[in-house]
Amino acid sequence: MAGVILGWSPGRGDRWDYRAAVEQVAESGRSLDRWTIDHHLDILPETDVWLLLQGSSDAGTGLIGHGIVMSESYQAVRPGKPEAAGWHVSIAFDALLPLGEQIRPDTLCGAVPGIPWGTAMSLPSLSVPLSAEPGLRQLWREQGPAATGRAQLVPGTCPPEAVTRIEVNRYERDADARRVCLAFHGTSCAACGFSFEASYGEAGTDAVEVHHAVPPAMLGSGYQLDPVADLVPLCPNCHAMAHHGVSSPRTVSELRNIISAAGHMRGEVVGNLSLEAQEDARRILEGPEA
Repeated sequence: MAGVILGWSPGRGDRWDYRAAVEQVAESGRSLDRWTIDHHLDILPETDVWLLLQGSSDAGTGLIGHGIVMSESYQAVRPGKPEAAGWHVSIAFDALLPLGEQIRPDTLCGAVPGIPWGTAMSLPSLSVPLSAEPGLRQLWREQGPAATGRAQLVPGTCPPEAVTRIEVNRYERDADARRVCLAFHGTSCAACGFSFEASYGEAGTDAVEVHHAVPPAMLGSGYQLDPVADLVPLCPNCHAMAHHGVSSPRTVSELRNIISAAGHMRGEVVGNLSLEAQEDARRILEGPEA
């Protein structure tokens, strides 16, 4: 199954606090919820879920969210009412648009005609045809949430200060823009030079990230992306440092200067090879002597 569209109508006695879920996704990167499904629906873990706002609410209708199925389907029995058992799955929603900002039905029909949107508006669920999946993903990249948070966790107990969020805007998620960027700049990190492919071989293919040099808040509505000038490849470490502790992302040059100035960790015994490499980095940054 390429994916499934699940219908949700706030006006049908649903107790889901959608606004709280939107805030949770914005803060932590996802919101885990139990979802009631038709027992005939064969939905497997890791299936893509597209949330469709239905009904006659003031907000209107349209595509409003995306998530991933996290469990096999299971039955939940109400205490004292075994006959009322229903089938459910756990869904981790990773992108939710605020009510009123959903992608409207006319846009859906025009951009992804392979899905019968009129029928989907009245059904609790609908499978996404394989042929329609690329168009649906493209539309979501272009008109879905402008930024998503990815929480990076270390193993074990994670206090709040141990979690780092990296803001990834829609331009960094655009597959075509990413392809052009890497074709021009290569796949090594533009700041530290690390290459996933050189270090991990085939397993490291396509692991490098791309970074948008201009903050999304500074972009106007008529902005046209230049994948070569606006995007650069960065490893996850440098990408995190580009955003860490600053209101405006650090440039590649700033990251290179930070790396060069650091040289070694406090308390580390520095060998001649490390000192020579540090001196070489400084000489390259300073350029040829006048």
